[in-house]
Amino acid sequence: MTATSLASLPMYDRPETAAANDRLWQAIRAELGYGPRHLTRDGDLWAHWTSSDLLLSQTCGYPFRARLHDKVTLVATPDFDLPDCPTGHYCSALVVRVDDPRQAPTEFATARFAYNDPLSQSGWAAPQNFAALQGFTFSNPKTTGGHRASALAVAEGHADIASLDALTWALIQRHDDFSCSLREIARTPPTPALPYITAPGNDADGLFDALEAAIGALTASDRHALGLRGLTRLPAQAYLDVPNPAPPPAETA
Repeated sequence: MTATSLASLPMYDRPETAAANDRLWQAIRAELGYGPRHLTRDGDLWAHWTSSDLLLSQTCGYPFRARLHDKVTLVATPDFDLPDCPTGHYCSALVVRVDDPRQAPTEFATARFAYNDPLSQSGWAAPQNFAALQGFTFSNPKTTGGHRASALAVAEGHADIASLDALTWALIQRHDDFSCSLREIARTPPTPALPYITAPGNDADGLFDALEAAIGALTASDRHALGLRGLTRLPAQAYLDVPNPAPPPAETA
């Protein structure tokens, strides 16, 4: 393994968590005894995830099952500090403005639905699978490029409802003042949390051990900052078994 190997922890990296992510990576690197000196924070995520130089990254469950599962090696699944979620699982929070009188998700079937990306488990797949169980779809989607951008779109009145990764929603509530203008109306059923991955041929067991030890060595403050409780192993099939919804329809102006 060379010093040019790539490592990234992009999924919950924001200014308030960056230092904790850096300390987590340095602890992983110390456990491994090799790896890049710093996390990569620029460039295209798909390029990170499919690079032959990838030592460690974190992706989303939908990209993993749709495009990556046969191109990468699954290392581990994080155990987040989320209520009502089994070990190694997470869910989505459906949020609306506090002054919106609608209460039930079904009332938002044709409302402006903000989501981060068509291949997002928490932003697109989970809410659409949740809606399907109740006999409807979110049929007026507006893509935003990020969970925080989706939440902000609702807060500013550019959208009516958004589906947010529950940990991201917790971070938004913790760090963004605009969150006080939003309220949560429902949560989706839990699905496997965002997997850590590596390039084929790398020592996945060694990476698991290093990651587990590094998380365990974090201060309570850093674990709280990252919402990390620990690490677990879920089989790849647990991700592949999650249904894929229909892709988003063409957006209207």
